[in-house]
Amino acid sequence: MRKKSTEGRRSFLKKGAFGLAGLAVLPSVLTRDSRAQTGEASAVTDTTRVAKKHALMTRTLGRTGLTLPILSIGAMTTDNPEVLKAALEAGIVHIDTAHAYQRGRNEEMIGEIVKGRPRDSFVIATKVSGPGDSRTGMFTKDATSEMFAERFETSLKRLGLDYVDILYIHDVVRKEAVTYEPFLSVLEKLKKEGKTRFIGVTTHGNEPEVIRAAVESKVHDVVLTAYNFRQPHIKEMDEAMAAAAKAGVGIVAMKTQAGIYWDRERKNPINMKAALKWVLRNENVHTAIPGMTTFDQLETNLSAVEEFSLTPEEKEDLKLGQRMGMLGLYCRQCGTCVSQCGRNLEIPTLMRSYMYVYGYRNLAAAKDAMETVALSRVPCDSCSTCSVNCPMGFDVKGRIQDVARIQNIPYDFVA
Repeated sequence: MRKKSTEGRRSFLKKGAFGLAGLAVLPSVLTRDSRAQTGEASAVTDTTRVAKKHALMTRTLGRTGLTLPILSIGAMTTDNPEVLKAALEAGIVHIDTAHAYQRGRNEEMIGEIVKGRPRDSFVIATKVSGPGDSRTGMFTKDATSEMFAERFETSLKRLGLDYVDILYIHDVVRKEAVTYEPFLSVLEKLKKEGKTRFIGVTTHGNEPEVIRAAVESKVHDVVLTAYNFRQPHIKEMDEAMAAAAKAGVGIVAMKTQAGIYWDRERKNPINMKAALKWVLRNENVHTAIPGMTTFDQLETNLSAVEEFSLTPEEKEDLKLGQRMGMLGLYCRQCGTCVSQCGRNLEIPTLMRSYMYVYGYRNLAAAKDAMETVALSRVPCDSCSTCSVNCPMGFDVKGRIQDVARIQNIPYDFVA
């Protein structure tokens, strides 16, 4: 009965999405990976397949003293609890979530999974955005501490925990946000109260500046940063992470597989195993949190941490982007586009939404991200030409017009 109902709903969503406002919108992404939609019977089989204990290499997360397997799990897109259970059974202990993921359902799901497990057998990190613009540090001072704390208390209730292991300020790109005094005060207060063991920041863009600011603050214990083979500023990243590790700041890597596919048609997949091996070869990365939605992804990631040497074929796979020119879904989130845009659109967030749609096939995550942006229904149409010159060569106007169509789909159709 359950499987039939799921298939019926999926068929309805496809028809409904195509009919909305006359839009045949994003047809290739409305069908999720069948493994992510498994029924209970197949989920049991898959869990058994990957549940064996793996001897995962560990590293110490800076001055936190936490000894973690180098492979952790990013749960943002995980909607099948059996995948998370299998990850824990395989030896992964660190689960990364956020207050806003799946509009709270992600934390609730994780809370159910860890319920009854020994508290020292898992490590939970969550993230909370502050009022105003967490990216730049433009906050509403009077509301910051109260609203941040309230959101975090909600996260604790969803998780069913008295404390989390790591609490992050979510998604910052400027040092002003990293060192914003009201935020530092509320983080230190929550840490003193025992509601979080450690505190830090997360960043998708301008990462070297954010990492160095976290070190200089002498307050943040951990930085969760985008880090992958597609970043054009690898040298700066490596230098900043080395300085952080030397100062005792823990480094957790995300966006490790750089968008999953090279193309929106999903005909040219990135070599996931090679991409993760590339990240983990850097000993200043203490653990990585690749997103895992399916059992296949979990198996691939577990196999990647067995041996870090890249084969000649894997090295060629990682160079594919250079041969394919301006393809690729990963945006480096550098922000240089924002000042070039005559309408001051928050282009990095829109580019990230584009990646969520075509790389992750996750319309809900894309819609969540886009709702944080003040966006007109038809962006860019009033511009005869686009003034943005993307350093990665992306057709910014075309991508924004494409992904903006998701605004016409009600959230419950894609969740």
